[in-house]
Amino acid sequence: MISKNFNLESAMRKETDYVPFSLRLSAEERAMLKARSKSKSVSAYIREQLFGDKQTPRQYKLRRPDENMQLLAKSMGELGKSRLASNLNQIAKAANMGALPVSLELEDELFAACDAIQDMRDLLVKALGLKPKSRTA
Repeated sequence: MISKNFNLESAMRKETDYVPFSLRLSAEERAMLKARSKSKSVSAYIREQLFGDKQTPRQYKLRRPDENMQLLAKSMGELGKSRLASNLNQIAKAANMGALPVSLELEDELFAACDAIQDMRDLLVKALGLKPKSRTA
């Protein structure tokens, strides 16, 4: 709901408030700007091109992940969706309880596979700059 003081509030807006600006581009123009902006947002790139060092500093810096970070994040998501670690852990638990007839060698291999998946996950998390969860026994 729009307040009764809408125009008054707009008039009293601080000079430091940012006012949006809209620009229509073709898909090719937008793609070209996105490619040139690299790790910056397209808006930051346009401001830099227009105003150089005289642009108003922003209170926060938008960090757009580079292609490697996007691939790492996608790999992490796929690893989580696959439920490999969970499935292997369930098999290992069933084998450990005796509900699944397996040899000691196979049981060791299952636990090693679980550890290898956890190691991969920890490396991906670390590569993304996050803190890995502590392992539970």
